[in-house]
Amino acid sequence: MAQHPLVPPSPRYQPRLFRSFFQGSFPCSSARRAGGRRLDMVISSGHDMLLDKDYAALAQEGLRTARDGARWYLIEATPGEYDWRSFLPMVHAAARHDLQIIWELMHFGYPDHLDIFHASFVDHFERFARAMAQLMRNEGVEQPFFTPINQISFWSWAGADVAWLNPYASDRGKELKRQLVRASLAAMHAIREVYPQARFVLTDPLVQVAADPANPDSKPYADAQHQAQFEAWDWLAGRDAPELGGSEDFLDILGLNYYPDNHWFFPGDPLPDDHPSRLPLHRLLLQCWQRYQRPLLLAETGAEGDARTPWLHHVSAEAMLALEQGVALEGISLYPVVEYPAWADDRRSPGPLFGLGDPNGNRTLHEALALELRSQQIKWQKRRQD
Repeated sequence: MAQHPLVPPSPRYQPRLFRSFFQGSFPCSSARRAGGRRLDMVISSGHDMLLDKDYAALAQEGLRTARDGARWYLIEATPGEYDWRSFLPMVHAAARHDLQIIWELMHFGYPDHLDIFHASFVDHFERFARAMAQLMRNEGVEQPFFTPINQISFWSWAGADVAWLNPYASDRGKELKRQLVRASLAAMHAIREVYPQARFVLTDPLVQVAADPANPDSKPYADAQHQAQFEAWDWLAGRDAPELGGSEDFLDILGLNYYPDNHWFFPGDPLPDDHPSRLPLHRLLLQCWQRYQRPLLLAETGAEGDARTPWLHHVSAEAMLALEQGVALEGISLYPVVEYPAWADDRRSPGPLFGLGDPNGNRTLHEALALELRSQQIKWQKRRQD
């Protein structure tokens, strides 16, 4: 009888880290924009007033894991004093609705009394992180997930290279990135003193920077800019800039924020969807996985208007391809999951699953996106059973 050659086992990966593969990300930035105006997305989206309804709505749609944020600027408005009234209701509501939350400690916003470039900033953030972890432990949270600082690389560029948001600096992006890495590491050390089992989702954009075929001399610059997206993670891991105190132990889960416009030619022209240079999402995920061998989470993804439904279909298909290649992708988080006046220009965000609340506190469900979500959830459930 003929002998069949041995077939190697499939490298396909089975997600297992979060309560649900499909998740929701709440807008929770508290950045200061032009003129120093504070934009609190928790307030402008109505999430502060509709907290219970919002968490219940996510659970109803099968989104059992979510990203949400503590607002440090409110909690430590007075130096060294913590007022948890804006945060405790969130912890309690999550418990009531059995929702697993990845808590952000700082999403572009910080107390007015701090200078983000000063050494004392790191000390304040470390103490805040420890106090927040202790509060959650006292409230009975057993397996916490945290994002110490959202999008270190993006914030460093937006806040300290082009002065688009606080701290409104120019040509200081590298300095701010180093400071945010220091603060992130200090916060993770402090949290693990309270929660040795804490997990960390470290977010930054997942991008492709390509050389324009019409300008082949730009390739070294495009390659350098593409590689720069990994710099903060490399520093956190201690693979580079070891003087910052990074360690592989703190490079835990990589949170990748990915949108349709995350592909461009150097130095900044959009890379068309159908251009042969454009790398598909599963290839970008594979690059990240091969570099770090860490669990990945698509921590933010979404498209605007009528594109939101086909975008979810596309991202889900790409995620399946990545998983079949052995990439440890643990989830896809829809952003924004609720509508808000966009923090960049005050227009209404046109891509959420749930609209702004009406006078009775009810949000409209975007039916087409919800149907696509349910279809994808069914596919993923079948995959788990295979």
